[in-house]
Amino acid sequence: MLPRDIDPITFEVINNGLDSLVDEMALTIMRTAYSGIVKDAMDYSTGFCDRDGRTIAQGLSIVLHLGSFPAAVASIIDKYKDSIYPGDVFILNDPYTAGGIHLPDIYVIRPVFESDRLEGFACTLAHHTDVGGIVPGSNSTNATEIFQEGIRIPALKLYEKGVANETLFEMIATNVRLPRNVLGDIRAEVAATIIGEREYLRLVKNYGADEMRRHTDALIEYSEKLARDEIINMPDGKYEFASYIDGDNIDTGPVKIQVKLVVESDEIVVDFSGSSPQVKAGINSPLPFTQSATYGSIRQLMDPSIPNTVGFSRPIHVIAPEASVVNASLPAACGARGITGFRAMDALFGALAQIAPDRIPADGEGGNTIVSIGGYDSSSEPFAFIDLFAGGRGARPTCDGPEGLTHPGSNNSNTPVELAEVETPVRIEQYGLIIDTGGAGQFRGSLSQVREVRCLAEEGVLQLRSDKRRFRPYGLNGGEEGNPSLNILNPETDDITLPAMGVATMKKDDVIRHVMASGGGWGNPYDRVPEMVFDDVWNEKLSVSQARTQYGVVINHQTLELDLSATEKLRSDLR
Repeated sequence: MLPRDIDPITFEVINNGLDSLVDEMALTIMRTAYSGIVKDAMDYSTGFCDRDGRTIAQGLSIVLHLGSFPAAVASIIDKYKDSIYPGDVFILNDPYTAGGIHLPDIYVIRPVFESDRLEGFACTLAHHTDVGGIVPGSNSTNATEIFQEGIRIPALKLYEKGVANETLFEMIATNVRLPRNVLGDIRAEVAATIIGEREYLRLVKNYGADEMRRHTDALIEYSEKLARDEIINMPDGKYEFASYIDGDNIDTGPVKIQVKLVVESDEIVVDFSGSSPQVKAGINSPLPFTQSATYGSIRQLMDPSIPNTVGFSRPIHVIAPEASVVNASLPAACGARGITGFRAMDALFGALAQIAPDRIPADGEGGNTIVSIGGYDSSSEPFAFIDLFAGGRGARPTCDGPEGLTHPGSNNSNTPVELAEVETPVRIEQYGLIIDTGGAGQFRGSLSQVREVRCLAEEGVLQLRSDKRRFRPYGLNGGEEGNPSLNILNPETDDITLPAMGVATMKKDDVIRHVMASGGGWGNPYDRVPEMVFDDVWNEKLSVSQARTQYGVVINHQTLELDLSATEKLRSDLR
């Protein structure tokens, strides 16, 4: 499958060298970043593009980020053309002028030269704690236009020929609430691009610049060929599915993500026509983000050994209507657009389940819930607690949905309790699983999780981005829906139910409780092995009464013994 003049051993060494390069960049960011959202929650990504801006390697980071690097690099190439020099470092975040995906995600990109010839781009992207705007954390779901969301950075030179643009550094620092963290994280990205440059030039030194070009071109073609081989084995046809965002803070109501997936020969067309128009809320998705969601979803069905280059996405064609929630136009707000990317992936998985029903899991919690509390502490210093809370996955065709595993579009971690309490004026009051919440099925969805956060500052702005309350996680092949999400302010006293998305004020000692949606089930619950139901009861994931009601399994309340003969009779009656 490789060109005859490409040595397969050298090819593999270069391929693995590129993979190691971008992963070393990712580790550099994690080890040198300042903000918890980056170093602890790991909301960042790395990649390497060739001289034409084509991705040739992706770090083990966030799926919803990775497909956007070509658009970001293209904005640099288009704008600067022949004025890109060794020592330059570019910065950008704007979706409407520079290929960005929302303002908190700041790209730092370094062109890599060998003997004054451009060879590629070392790319980083990190979600920054704050970039200004109407709420701390800059992710307001209530923003109605991007001008309310923070500082917009077109493709600019952060460094030119190795000299820092101190004016730009000062401009950024002046427009954000936490300049120390933001500038520290930007410098962590810069450091990672230095690592990327160093390691790529090491490969160039070993093999020569022309040989590297030849091999990276072959790598792109190779991954495209393997992707086409995967697609041609999928049954031709049209497959449709829709997912929804609750939209309880939007005047026009729920938001629809409609997808039609057309497989023909070795190509796939993904058409989002029929999705809702863009809305006056901060959830609109720029096109590069929707493209990332699409490529990442279909990639789940492909051989994981296929190199992660732009080649695997070439047979996938995305149609997204302009000025829609999946292809936002200025001035649409997009600070919380992650929820739309997750719903796009959920819709695609629903369509893909019709192609490969034995490989696609049921629906899960809907991606990260974001609980943000920001304001000023007792020393009048600004703070922003941002928690990415996830891990309620749907059941798989062969096993239960895992607890604690994040949505496939993401690779984040929730904020560790101890670090959150040390770095911000909050206290985590509760964190655990909730019994009797997993979607029933032959294989059970993961349980709902609960997390309670107490505000210790005198006052804070609470921003919630959650979902799956009205439109619950779907089951597959006869499996039942998951349980809905819930937000409660002061559950032991005021017991105020808050919308799935929106902004509220917290006073000192107020508590926000978020209950995450649980995973949907896969298969008929009466086909679940009784011993698996018994294990769930023993492990306090399921009550004795729900074992009987949901699964038709009889367990003695007093002795907790499984009665197989009574179970067989009950299931026969229920069927």
